[in-house]
Amino acid sequence: MRLPRVYTDQPLHLHLQLQLEGGASRHLAQVLRLKAGAEVILFDGDGRDYQARLLETGRRNVRVEITGRGDEEPPPLLRIHLGLGISRGERMDFSIQKAVELGVSRITPLLTERCEVRLPAERMQKRLKHWQGVVIAACEQSGRRRLPSLGPTRDLEQWSADNSDGYGIILDHRAPDTLDRLPPPDREVKLLIGPEGGWSGREREWMLAAGFRGARLGPRILRSETAPLAAIAAMQMLWGDFR
Repeated sequence: MRLPRVYTDQPLHLHLQLQLEGGASRHLAQVLRLKAGAEVILFDGDGRDYQARLLETGRRNVRVEITGRGDEEPPPLLRIHLGLGISRGERMDFSIQKAVELGVSRITPLLTERCEVRLPAERMQKRLKHWQGVVIAACEQSGRRRLPSLGPTRDLEQWSADNSDGYGIILDHRAPDTLDRLPPPDREVKLLIGPEGGWSGREREWMLAAGFRGARLGPRILRSETAPLAAIAAMQMLWGDFR
């Protein structure tokens, strides 16, 4: 039987005793109804899993002891930095969740010309906190031991200006080349995917001028939540750890 696996932002080491945060405690004690003596897996994003035993369980408080340490997660064969045009509601959650499961190393939400989500700063910070929770949950489910970083929201033009020394790919159904016809990246690549409304002509010009290479995924136009999954999976098969 697979042991429950939860994230904590507290640094972990062997023989440490600690009280878990509220969310992790509620999940173990109230959702899973675990009792003292139960075994669980914890991780703090440092690249390792830690075996732990529950010492005390209450409605809001769970205390554990670290009893073992697993192997370190190897570095990715391909580091993918996903620049993701912000989509509405569950579409954005789904894209982030599946991108993490498929192995991206970094995600930056992007404001684009045709982005339909425009929020004041305070609400955007709440949205970023929510997306961070999506990242953590996807790592818990998929077994990733390192947390992909979730960057602050940025304008597309600002983000593209940082690509002077990097390898960038912009997904565009009008591009002449497919992914397999592009030269392989050297361990790191920026992948740029637009929102529901797609790219404007001016944005495509920005990206090409910044050194991004256009690529399409076959003859079909994919939805904003489908495109990142298909592109990341194809890149992992061509150049990453699906091989």
